[in-house]
Amino acid sequence: MTIPMSQPDIGPRERAAVAEVLAGPTLSIGPRLARFEAAMAARAGRPHAAGVSSGTAGLHLCMLAAGVGADDLVLTTPFSFVASANCALYVRARPVFVDVDPVTLTLDPGRLADAVARLAGGSRRPRAVVPVHVFGQTADMDPILEIARAHDLVVVEDACEAIGAEYHGRPAGGLGDAGVFAFYPNKQMTTGEGGMIVTPHADWDALCRSLRNQGRDVFDGWLTHARLGYNYRLDELSAALGEVQLARLDELLAARARVAGWYDARLGDVEGVAPLARAPWTTRMSWFVYLVRLADAADRDALIAGLARRDVPARAYFSPIHLQPFYRRLLGHRPGDFPVSEAAGASCVALPFFGTMREAEVDEVAGAVVGVLAELAERRAARATACPPRVPDPQSAPEGVS
Repeated sequence: MTIPMSQPDIGPRERAAVAEVLAGPTLSIGPRLARFEAAMAARAGRPHAAGVSSGTAGLHLCMLAAGVGADDLVLTTPFSFVASANCALYVRARPVFVDVDPVTLTLDPGRLADAVARLAGGSRRPRAVVPVHVFGQTADMDPILEIARAHDLVVVEDACEAIGAEYHGRPAGGLGDAGVFAFYPNKQMTTGEGGMIVTPHADWDALCRSLRNQGRDVFDGWLTHARLGYNYRLDELSAALGEVQLARLDELLAARARVAGWYDARLGDVEGVAPLARAPWTTRMSWFVYLVRLADAADRDALIAGLARRDVPARAYFSPIHLQPFYRRLLGHRPGDFPVSEAAGASCVALPFFGTMREAEVDEVAGAVVGVLAELAERRAARATACPPRVPDPQSAPEGVS
């Protein structure tokens, strides 16, 4: 059985919508994008939404809309995909990492408060917080928003992995000054490539729309550019795909939840394996990946290698940002700086996961996980039997040593 790591759920409605665009005259900045934006704004409970070419592009534009610039500080988590920190560097600001909660693996509000207090009065100004909603559930947003209000910080939610998730009944991405979603093919819904910015601020929305389109304002001539901009547009083909996928989002999330339930039933009681913990504030999970955490981090790479021998893919998730080669050179971080993120990065494994996955495929993966872990346990036992711990003989101690 060949099982992919992920797979989009694309049906006849999506294909028909894309074919309809191809039959028409408009392939960019057209009616499909406007409809997709309106539907995304409604889903996030925000008045404004702007489609962009990727989640990374969305985070970049939010930094510019927030006025983040040279020498400003942006607080975020090191346990994330690298784009949530890179967006600060794009505007010549500096990311300041804050470790995560050891259970939920999201930005720790207590550590955030400590970091903001430590930075107060320094030569560089803390300007923004980028909480990351990892693996389909949100960070604990109420205390994060309270800290941000107390210190005049903007809050940009990286909701790229959490569309449809809810925090105390409120939609992910609709809680801060802006939220950013991404639609890469492994996400809960996809446009192939693409992203979306949602915000309550009309001025942020207008600026992001100009910046995504080479700096043109609404009333500018075709070759008139009011500001430095970027080619971050979302095309009509992608928007057509996204409009249909968004209309199916509840169906897509239910399918992924069903697959996660199958995994839970098979792996929840396996010794040494812990499925992703659900945060108490998560009133709706939006399953992005199915993650397990190993009690013995030394088994992580061996498990991935053992699964590969059985033709089952698996991935380490995440390698902490502060230990990426580029960030170590730039900021001087070392192992031990953010121990919770590092421990998670050393022990978490993502298993094959997608909404159209069959129960037999989950059986195949879960059985392979159990089998490889059993092999690793046997090897450890054999090594322990062959090489028992050496107990020093007190009679042979060197002279002068007791």
